Amino acid sequence: MSKVSYYTAEGLKKLRNELQQLKDIERPKASQAIAEARDKGDLSENAEYDAAKEAQGMLEMKISKLEETLAGARVIDESQMDTSKALVLSKVKIKNQTNGMEMTYTLVADGEADLASGKISVNSPIGKGLLGKSVGEVAEVQVPNGIMKFDILEISR
Repeated sequence: MSKVSYYTAEGLKKLRNELQQLKDIERPKASQAIAEARDKGDLSENAEYDAAKEAQGMLEMKISKLEETLAGARVIDESQMDTSKALVLSKVKIKNQTNGMEMTYTLVADGEADLASGKISVNSPIGKGLLGKSVGEVAEVQVPNGIMKFDILEISR
């Protein structure tokens, strides 16, 4: 049974495009590489053939995983979401109680997480700590060196 994961329409489109790329472009390239290696003679001592077969196996595994992810993917309807709590797709402004640093993160699905653009996974330690919290609450996040506390300053969509 596939695991349900939630995506924005943009994130789901990106996944579908990646799958299409793998199936329509990468798969034929892998088959071509195997055919070329096979044409070079004795397969028992042909490292190029072995490498091409292994690359094809990895590609097929990646395609399979993407198909499984897409089977369990659901698009989030932002209009139906409660804006008073931190949920998936919430933009949350937090303040670290230890050093006073303020940060703003958008909570997203695993496949869309990108720390450089301020998107963190709801399954990350900070993401889990923020889920379900309201403005004014304190999120306690378990990290390897103890517990970090964040004040929830603002939640928006």
